Amino acid sequence: MTHSSHSGPSRTLTPTDRTRLRRMKEKASFERADLEVILDTGFVCHLGVTVDGGPMVVPTVYGRDERHLYVHGSVASRSLAADPDAPICVTVTHVDAVVLARSVFEHSVNYRCAMIYGVPRRITDDAEKTEALRILTEHTAPGQWDYARRPNRKELAATTVLALSLDEASVKISAGPPDDADSPDAELGLWAGTLPLTSRWGAPTADPALPSGITAPAHIAARAGTRQG
Repeated sequence: MTHSSHSGPSRTLTPTDRTRLRRMKEKASFERADLEVILDTGFVCHLGVTVDGGPMVVPTVYGRDERHLYVHGSVASRSLAADPDAPICVTVTHVDAVVLARSVFEHSVNYRCAMIYGVPRRITDDAEKTEALRILTEHTAPGQWDYARRPNRKELAATTVLALSLDEASVKISAGPPDDADSPDAELGLWAGTLPLTSRWGAPTADPALPSGITAPAHIAARAGTRQG
């Protein structure tokens, strides 16, 4: 991840009408560091847009720098060809555990979630678009930008990249055990606790069309067995 040499953004998030929590305010975080960790350890975001007057939510990969989140797709993509002045919402969520209480009503999920709102900017400058694609590629597979062939002019022209400011973001974090230990249900004698959920990268699987002798590069092979998220 590259960082600008000039003064960076504020380390706290300013609440807005869209990001201020009305319920469960104790789960809110306005620390920019929490937003960055959620984005940096995520892999897929959900892009919410309005298309032809109706909602559309599209899963896609992303990348970020200090100030922007980047998403990309084909120039023919309906989700990226929406009204350029219309706001969008991008969500990244990590599920850390299922919280199993003594009653079904008290069951819940431990999670970390970031929602980013704003009007995206379509990147048209080739140099800026190339840098955004580098950031996105390195987020998805660190080391791959310097290993694989980079986009040519034709490919750049066929790609839409949107930049969304990180300034308006909502961060929610839920953690911990069930909260019914001091309720009458504690007398039921039932097990309660959390069931953690983790995701790990598997061993690289080679393209069957590869000639023999071509092995996975170190930056790919090293990820096998490591945790994602």
